[in-house]
Amino acid sequence: MKKYSENKHHTLSELNITPLLDLAFVLLVIFIITTAPPVNDINISLPTAAGRPKEAPSKANYITVDRSGNIFLNTVPMNLDQLLKTLVDFRKVDPDLNVVVRGDSRINYQKIIDVLDVLVSAKIEKVGLATETYGQQ
Repeated sequence: MKKYSENKHHTLSELNITPLLDLAFVLLVIFIITTAPPVNDINISLPTAAGRPKEAPSKANYITVDRSGNIFLNTVPMNLDQLLKTLVDFRKVDPDLNVVVRGDSRINYQKIIDVLDVLVSAKIEKVGLATETYGQQ
């Protein structure tokens, strides 16, 4: 007479892979859904609609502070008050105004801070600081 059941030991030797297959299929479905299908498989010419024409990207304006501390806006010499007034006028014409600040490496750092304060006062949000790649001096 047996003291244990055959079925009990038989189920212990089997591995249930159903949850693993469910996970694999879920991941497969997620990858299929998130992968964008190619759209350019047929070469067609799309019609145009009457609307706003594409605007040219706005040109960046350069503020340069030279070695002696002189300030230039696009090669025009200015003081800080003139710079503020001109930048406010530029921003009224182009709300998406881009400005790049270029300063000589040997000037007093306060001059650059003064220029940045003018940019904040003129409410210009797109500001870049120009640098050179190390070793190209």
